[in-house]
Amino acid sequence: MVKTALHTVMHATSLSLRPGAINGDGIFARLSFTSAVVILLMLIGIILSLIDGGWEAMVKFGPGFIVSDAWNPVGGEFGAAAAIYGTLVSSLIAIIIAIPVGLGTAIFLAELAPEWLSRPVGVAIELLAAVPSIIYGMWGLFVFAPWFSEGFQLWALNHLVTLPLIGPWFDGPPIGIGLLTSGIILSFMILPIITALTRDALKTIPSVVREAAYGIGATPYEVITRVLLPTIKNAAVGAGILGLGRALGETMAVAFVIGGANRIETSLFMPASSISSTIAQQFNEATNPLHISSLIYLGLVLFILTFVVMGSARLLLKKR
Repeated sequence: MVKTALHTVMHATSLSLRPGAINGDGIFARLSFTSAVVILLMLIGIILSLIDGGWEAMVKFGPGFIVSDAWNPVGGEFGAAAAIYGTLVSSLIAIIIAIPVGLGTAIFLAELAPEWLSRPVGVAIELLAAVPSIIYGMWGLFVFAPWFSEGFQLWALNHLVTLPLIGPWFDGPPIGIGLLTSGIILSFMILPIITALTRDALKTIPSVVREAAYGIGATPYEVITRVLLPTIKNAAVGAGILGLGRALGETMAVAFVIGGANRIETSLFMPASSISSTIAQQFNEATNPLHISSLIYLGLVLFILTFVVMGSARLLLKKR
């Protein structure tokens, strides 16, 4: 009986290894390859569609479209500099706020909080990631912006404007909306992503690693900062990159609170614009073919900008 079973297994193995044989591994490999090719074709199709739709603006404005801050639909003058500036600054503010808060929250939930507290709080944070962006925008406009105007902005005008270097950042009307407000709202949106991914990475570290560190006399602070965080360094940076990617392309929440002003201002309190919010606010109302083409060209700029920023972040991670 043993010989018969062994012979059956060897026969099946020889059939699966026979050239041209159809088996589960072969089907899986073909499906995986097909999926990769489909994604690549979709990516190429999106790029070609954006180039085709924005060709009129590309021919008229050329590369100067990127460095020009003019945006006058009536006069037929368009430029992406103001929108690029608003996109980058608001995303940078969001990352500066969300990364340390998300990292600290993940450490607390994974290493310090008791199970009865970490589990419900972790679920609540994951649910925050599923909240639609328009809800964040409405909350930011009707709840956060009035409080921010009467609270922090008035205080900053009285105490921070006179400071060297950073004073001009807070020299503006306390209207509640603007670059700083949009960056803070974006930080709320990307915080669940960074927190959840970092917490899950900490959970994957075997307990024996912690026990070994404690066994040689390390304190909880030393275990976290010298053992656990270096272990999940790549995962934490990857979570930050994913958060940055969402911040760069966020539309509705930013459109509610950024102000919609196509200009570059030093003050973070001043209204501004981002690429995605400009497209969302003006595309349905655009009737001039050049205006529509410029908006599509703006979308192509956002596409390239996202690739450049994410690619640079990954190269930096690989180098480190």
